[in-house]
Amino acid sequence: MALWDRLKESAQTMQAQLEERRNELQGGAFRDASMAMCALVAAADGRIEPAERRRVAYLIEHNEALAGFPAQELLERFEGWLDRLAADFDLGRAEALREIAKARRKPVEARAVVQVGIVIGGADGHFDLMERSVVGEACQVLDLPPHEFDL
Repeated sequence: MALWDRLKESAQTMQAQLEERRNELQGGAFRDASMAMCALVAAADGRIEPAERRRVAYLIEHNEALAGFPAQELLERFEGWLDRLAADFDLGRAEALREIAKARRKPVEARAVVQVGIVIGGADGHFDLMERSVVGEACQVLDLPPHEFDL
């Protein structure tokens, strides 16, 4: 099986797992960490392309795992993170990773944040090296082994 086929299958499996755990994923730490993760993945290459911004915003609005939160609230948080990254990428990245780290207190939420990053990164059919690296960094701050997620 080709690498992309394995990644696509893995992303689909993770999305299904997220949907199954939706009732467990109602906390503010998960919400905030997930939006920080989405922004980091969207800006993984150091640029925030308008098309990428729109694509991730659409995915946030239509992701069943995030349906427990008001879509507008999620989008505002996502846009806020993108603004921080655009203003000062290095500082914004460090702040986003600190936000993501707050989810480590609840292992189910921590894993779900990583899964959201993988789903977002792979949604365009290409989970590139920079996106994988960002999700791997999130694993580190969440004290999760990257190999658990095939990273």
